[in-house]
Amino acid sequence: MEDILVNFGLPVFICVVLPVSIVWLVARTRQQETNRKAEIMLKAIEAGVPVDMTQFEPAKKQKTSKSIKQDLLEKLNGACITGLMGIGFLTLGILRTLNWEFGHRMFLNKLWLPAGCVLLAVGIGLFISYFVGKKMLAKEIEAEEKKLEQE
Repeated sequence: MEDILVNFGLPVFICVVLPVSIVWLVARTRQQETNRKAEIMLKAIEAGVPVDMTQFEPAKKQKTSKSIKQDLLEKLNGACITGLMGIGFLTLGILRTLNWEFGHRMFLNKLWLPAGCVLLAVGIGLFISYFVGKKMLAKEIEAEEKKLEQE
């Protein structure tokens, strides 16, 4: 019975129930926000206050321009996270290889080594991208910093 719950129930929960509940929560939050705005507008109309109709227009997503330095720091952050996760999965995979009973009942235990290799490769790639970008864009970073200091 426990194997059925783990082998069938967990993937169904992760792949079906979790995404559906997230979408439902987001939609419910937006609906409540719209209802609050409508309520405020109705009360303002009843009170005779001029109403700003731009409140109901969809919010325009302003594209925030990231500096080169922020972009490089995001790469470094991603490199650290994926690299450490890769090392962790490789460690678990090696321990499983050395002792077949280690993690025998754990979810997806046979995929620890491949997942570790992929994550470590992505982490190393992001590290390389960070250091190459830092070296190649040093002048642009300096120019951005001087521009920020002048403002």
